[in-house]
Amino acid sequence: MKTLRFVLPSLVGVAMFLAPYPTEAGFNIGLGVLTDWAKGLLDDWLPAIAVVIVCLSALLSLYAVLARPAWARDAKGIAAIFAVSRASATVRAVGAVVACMILLGTGPAWITSGDTGGVILNDLMTVITIVFVFASFLLPFLTDFGLMEFIGTMLRRVVRPLFRLPGRAAVDAAASWFGSSIVGLVITTEQYDRGYYTEREALVIALNFSVVSVAFAKVVTDFAGLSEHFLPLYGTVVVSGLAAAVIVPRLPPLSRKRDLYSPAGPATETDDAPGAGLLAHSLALAGERAAQAPGPAALARHGLRTTFDVWFGLLPLVMVIGTASLAVATHTPVFDWLSYPLVPFAELLRLPEAAAAAPALLVGFADQFLPVILGQSIESELTRFVIACAAVTQLVYMSEVGAYLLKSKLSVSLPELFVVFVLRTLITVPICALFAHMIF
Repeated sequence: MKTLRFVLPSLVGVAMFLAPYPTEAGFNIGLGVLTDWAKGLLDDWLPAIAVVIVCLSALLSLYAVLARPAWARDAKGIAAIFAVSRASATVRAVGAVVACMILLGTGPAWITSGDTGGVILNDLMTVITIVFVFASFLLPFLTDFGLMEFIGTMLRRVVRPLFRLPGRAAVDAAASWFGSSIVGLVITTEQYDRGYYTEREALVIALNFSVVSVAFAKVVTDFAGLSEHFLPLYGTVVVSGLAAAVIVPRLPPLSRKRDLYSPAGPATETDDAPGAGLLAHSLALAGERAAQAPGPAALARHGLRTTFDVWFGLLPLVMVIGTASLAVATHTPVFDWLSYPLVPFAELLRLPEAAAAAPALLVGFADQFLPVILGQSIESELTRFVIACAAVTQLVYMSEVGAYLLKSKLSVSLPELFVVFVLRTLITVPICALFAHMIF
């Protein structure tokens, strides 16, 4: 009975988050299919819905901070989402103003234009708004019914020495590679909150395995004009990404992070049972976890709380940080100035048009799609290949990953995120350049 309780819900989780399905636009996971269906159904209404959510977040948060009603003084459950500090309420208010400006098309162009605020509202926030409605309710099928224990035990002897991580991190990586980076981040932070990861492990996973999906990598490849080279490009991404995942966690700042659990932990992995085979032991642990899984009502409450936390907590932050990052990247010379030291680096790698490539290698810190936008005018296919690989392997971009991690309970700062971004760039780009010189 325990095994059946593990297998059936876990199959639902695999079907929704890990299994790729062929679609007209390429392969996608079940969650992506549901998201695309909902986006098609709501279509032009999604930006307005996102703006309404951000405005509600600002109004309720300001009311909770300024009026201090009874529900805010003893905030529990969903009410706690709005009982925030004055600084957080201010950020939400700014996010609401910016969101309204973009929706109405009024205000400075560096905020409302299609390559700054328009990207954040129309392309990013609409996806987050929809994807979390499904992800929040479906994610427990992947995490609460024993699949993490089963995979974690089966792969622990490989993942632990290679990446210094629990075996269950493989599930996070797979969910990202087949789904999206935000799905992997949600799994990681939730597992940290429940005590399955230490702070160091959670940050290592979030900043090394929350890769963009295969589908997004295909979009990047096509935009860079390299459609016929997708397979070698993605193979290069896999090799360079694994190299960074081995090296970066052993360097500061990640190597200096504490191996401390959240207040809910530790819920550590169980040692191998003496005399039991690996498969039998993995199934036993998965069955025990499934027997403790919450019932339908508890799962529904958890899904609703997670959805509202993302809607009212994350969306305003993405609005502010994402728009500001893209405005700096596209309307100021800041990234051009910062990229000057990368020109000799690009020349050392024998990249044609190195001066034009350097800003593209750095601007990915603002958004993962900006490198290929800046590099689109570069004539050299070899250089565009490297830039496209960098866009996928750098991982740390402020429009989504950075904003999500800064909001989470993990102890990470903006300078630390930038250092990890630079380290990943210095490690992955030479590998990408090596493969590029072999291909072109």
